[in-house]
Amino acid sequence: MRNCRLLIVLAMFTTTSVAQAPAEVKEDIINANPIVENPVQLEISEWKVPWKDSRPRDPDVAPNGVIWLVGQGGDYAARFDPASKEFTRKVLPPGTGPHNLIIDRDGTLWIAGNRQAFIGRMNPYTGELTRYTLPEETARDPHTLVFSGTEEIWFTMQWSNYVGRLNKNSGNIDLVPMQTEQARPYGIKMDSRGHPWIALLGTNGLATIDPKTLVLKTVYLPREDARLRRLAITGDDAVWYTDYSQGYIGRYDPESGEFTEWKTPSERSLPYAMAADKLGRVWFVETSPQPNLLVGFDPLFGTFFSVTPIPSGGGVVRHMVYDQNRNSLWFGTDTNYLAQAVLP
Repeated sequence: MRNCRLLIVLAMFTTTSVAQAPAEVKEDIINANPIVENPVQLEISEWKVPWKDSRPRDPDVAPNGVIWLVGQGGDYAARFDPASKEFTRKVLPPGTGPHNLIIDRDGTLWIAGNRQAFIGRMNPYTGELTRYTLPEETARDPHTLVFSGTEEIWFTMQWSNYVGRLNKNSGNIDLVPMQTEQARPYGIKMDSRGHPWIALLGTNGLATIDPKTLVLKTVYLPREDARLRRLAITGDDAVWYTDYSQGYIGRYDPESGEFTEWKTPSERSLPYAMAADKLGRVWFVETSPQPNLLVGFDPLFGTFFSVTPIPSGGGVVRHMVYDQNRNSLWFGTDTNYLAQAVLP
């Protein structure tokens, strides 16, 4: 399909917690749905999670290759062994509402206790849980976690309108308030310099924070109706995002300040989960189509080269992680499955 390119020149504003000032006017590129003629279909395997209607989500890959995930509706952290195909679980306190899980280098589990305002550190063998309670009453809903690359964990709080930073050694938690009311910080990823980037679902912005000063900077997209869910950062430190509201994926270049966007394949898309692979290709899930569609985008050619229906339907795929050793994506579905998509 021929690419349609539309150059839009708009004023883009950049803010920090110190001052607000307009940035340079940039040329921003929107490409209309550049899908290849015969998109590749992936092999997707799914395993039914044995705890009914528990919304399994946000898997991560442990150093030993096993997969852990949380049951948001079932208050558990579950272990899946890809070799035996067996699930086991560790029970969390009732009402935890775990939203996200990440795994440390030593196999320790870190869990966002979304409904009880804590970050949990769990021993994967014993299930022993240490709770780090958020320091302010207004900070109450840890959402998505990411390792800093040193001794911290950054995390978002969508409804509290904060981004937090937990020191794993001291347990100290820093809170950075958003500048925009109801900015709804959502997905979060780290760049190579150790700076977190945050998708703001309540406005048309990306945020980043200086880890030394905790100064917040917000960059607004040219399209005012954009609403971002998830991010991926490729090896060139480009920040990729899903625009859930309007059906785009986009790339932001922090060096040039340029946005480039592509209209997603489905007419009604609702792109949500996103990840990048070792080749710098970007993957995301369209959650409006039923079944959900796992879509691959190649930045080198600027095309959507892969579209695969999720066998169980997906319901909504909210988050996924790239497993480099298996060259696979792992994700949970609202239809109560854990899924693995093997990449080409």
